Amino acid sequence: MSEEDEGGSLYVLTAVLLTPTRFPGIMGDDFPEACALLGVPPVADGYGLVLGQDEEGARWTVVVDDVSLVAAAIASWDCGMEYDLSPDERTIVVSLAGWPLELTVAASGIPEPHDPEQGADGTGRVPLAPPSADTWGPVQRRMGADQIARQWVDWSERVAADGGVAAAAHPGLARALTEAAGYANEPPPPGRVRSSFASEGVRTLRADGPGWSLVGRTDGGAAFVLLDAEPGEVLTVPRDTDPERPELPALPDLLAALDRVATRPA
Repeated sequence: MSEEDEGGSLYVLTAVLLTPTRFPGIMGDDFPEACALLGVPPVADGYGLVLGQDEEGARWTVVVDDVSLVAAAIASWDCGMEYDLSPDERTIVVSLAGWPLELTVAASGIPEPHDPEQGADGTGRVPLAPPSADTWGPVQRRMGADQIARQWVDWSERVAADGGVAAAAHPGLARALTEAAGYANEPPPPGRVRSSFASEGVRTLRADGPGWSLVGRTDGGAAFVLLDAEPGEVLTVPRDTDPERPELPALPDLLAALDRVATRPA
């Protein structure tokens, strides 16, 4: 796959969506934060990100406003079908040096992936690079919550009968639940709470806030919270109201409230 851009070729390796309902968690807690990483405005329709290499092997991220084209390519690739992703030059918003995500693939027949010189994209910015995974922080916390959402059945089966009770006393969990509940009264930025299809009548919820991430399902069976302050720990949200913390909402009520303010695919 290649894309002609001002006389040069981009060998496309992959593409991702950057929309209020779907964006890489590695890039931010919400859609505006992810857009800010790329220096583009958080427009309602979002963008497609095309990641590839030029003829010299340099890494490039091309931001396009043809979201439907990129979505079609991703859907085709997910089904094992070929799709020649070649965005029209008129849809290109900006071409940025580097990649914001870690890729383990490379185009054949050209030099190994490397960043072009700073300023090669005309922005004067340091080339994009994925955040370091060496230490626990917001990126790892969000990625952990995304993984739980993808592997929901496995995680929900791990929940012990008293797991939530043990976690209820954790001050960080209480703060996260209080802030999450506050979203019902003061809606957060787009993408801070996202709702996606899980099964008939059930939605998967992903919510983020300062230092915390939550993942749960609207059937109210279980939910989990990850904290920046607790490296690698997954806290189970108690289903019922804790008598010692009556200000905290019961889990079914919290999830229902989050679903009402969540962004969701059209």
